Order: sequence, then C-alpha cells, then structure tokens
Amino acid sequence: MSQDSTYDRERKEMVEYQIRRRGVRDRKVLKAMLKVPRHLFVPPQMTELAYGDEPLPIGEGQTISQPYIVAYMTEALRLSGREKVLEVGTGSGYQTAILAEIVKEVYTVELIPELSSRARSVLEKLGYQNINFRVGDGTLGWPECSPYDAVLVSAAPAAVPPALVEQLKVGGKMIIPVGTDFQELVLVTRKERGWDEQRLIGVRFVPLITVH
Repeated sequence: MSQDSTYDRERKEMVEYQIRRRGVRDRKVLKAMLKVPRHLFVPPQMTELAYGDEPLPIGEGQTISQPYIVAYMTEALRLSGREKVLEVGTGSGYQTAILAEIVKEVYTVELIPELSSRARSVLEKLGYQNINFRVGDGTLGWPECSPYDAVLVSAAPAAVPPALVEQLKVGGKMIIPVGTDFQELVLVTRKERGWDEQRLIGVRFVPLITVH
C-alpha cells in the first residue's frame, strides 16, 4: 500500500470514528476534514501520529489541535460557505485549511513569524488562494479588513477580547477557548450592543499571547 493511500485510509477512519461518531454532522466540515492532508501540517517526526485522537506539538511551544476539536469549533460557527472569516492563531495552518475549504475568504493572524511562514508555505503548496496572512498580535485581530462574518480563535485568553468582538458583523459568531486553569469553548454572538456568550465544552489550549 502506498503512503498516500495509507494516509487516505487513516483520514477516513479519523473522520468516521473521532468526528462523525461524536456528533459532528455538518457535511461541509466532514468533507473538509476528509480532504485536508493533516500529515503535511505536523513536524516530519510526527507524521505517523498525525491522524491520532490528540493534539500534537508543532514547535515554538504551540500545538496542532485534536481533530475532533477542529471539527467541533468549525461546525459551531454554522458556516454557509460565503463568509469572510478571521482566524486568530495560524499555528500549523491546519485549521486555516479546513476553513479555507469551506468559506470564501480567510484572514489568519499568527504572532510567531516562523509558524506563520511554515504554515503559509504548506498552504500555498496545496494551492489555497483564499487565505490572507499576517504576523502580529492576534488579540488585536485584523481591524482594517473587518467586519467578519465569523471569528475562530485557537488559543485561550483569560476573557473574551472586546477588540475581536468589535470586528464581527452584527449577528456574527466567534468560537473561542476562554480561561486559564479551567478553559471552556465559548460561542460569542455579536449584538447591536455588546454580545451574548454560550458556554459549550471544557477544553485545553495554549494561552493566547498578547504583546500590546
């Protein structure tokens, strides 16, 4: 069996056993998870573990999230496919690719230049043309390209950053892990004034680093 077909099989099993059977039903999300080659987004020494049910280290003290969490967070945004989405924390670029498979345009911000450069290289080799990259403080978002239909944050601040909510369209949604010792995924919905928060599941993410 070729290496590519081995990864195809592992990807199908990942989607079936780790994602679909745990309740993720959005067809666009499942299709994206089936397509994106997760093994290309992990360090070479980790490729054998790429489709396992766990987060993996990617260097610089950062991780690639567990496949189920990637799918769960993406599904929570209820994407139609026409959206402009802000991603805070490019990391490996894997979540970026999942979003780019589904939505019209992705704006992704990463604080660590080496990670942004590595992710950009992989994503460009895969042919994505609907992703915009920035190196900078993710807690500030990317205001000049706002408003966004949705925001996905893949590192945990202690509280919801108001600057990110302000970059959402009214009615737009943000999925974000919040907390320090104990973290929860929070689904934020932008209102005319302020926002609503819906707490979903307990999670464990690296802290969202701010430099301002």
